[in-house]
Amino acid sequence: MSVFASSRFLPRVMWTDAASCAATGLLQVAFTGVLARLTGLPAPLLLGTGVFLLAYAAAAAWMASRGVPPRRLIGLVVVGNFGWAAACVALLAIGGAAIAPLGWAWVIAQALTVVVLAELQWMGLRHSRPAARGAIAA
Repeated sequence: MSVFASSRFLPRVMWTDAASCAATGLLQVAFTGVLARLTGLPAPLLLGTGVFLLAYAAAAAWMASRGVPPRRLIGLVVVGNFGWAAACVALLAIGGAAIAPLGWAWVIAQALTVVVLAELQWMGLRHSRPAARGAIAA
């Protein structure tokens, strides 16, 4: 059995997603002004995305806690994570000159994190499909 097909794989990835979003969101909400000065990113952007990340973290934790992972919702999460990465790239392409080196690192770290999580979530969905069908047929 593939590690990706394990019944614990998707919940673990979703818990990881929830934890990373909660940590990032908490930092952005609690230290908006400091992060804005250090990164060159606009404070409203940091605060708004921080609040969003906290709400998303709660939703991801809910998905992770289900006995059977909600596959369609996790599929939406995959799309959303790739979208977040694309938005990070767009932010750097459009406003990169005004962003400090630490801001570039902050945005790139987020983009890389969500791409890795999206890929793990996608692999978990793909590899757990046969197991899910077998469980339904049984």
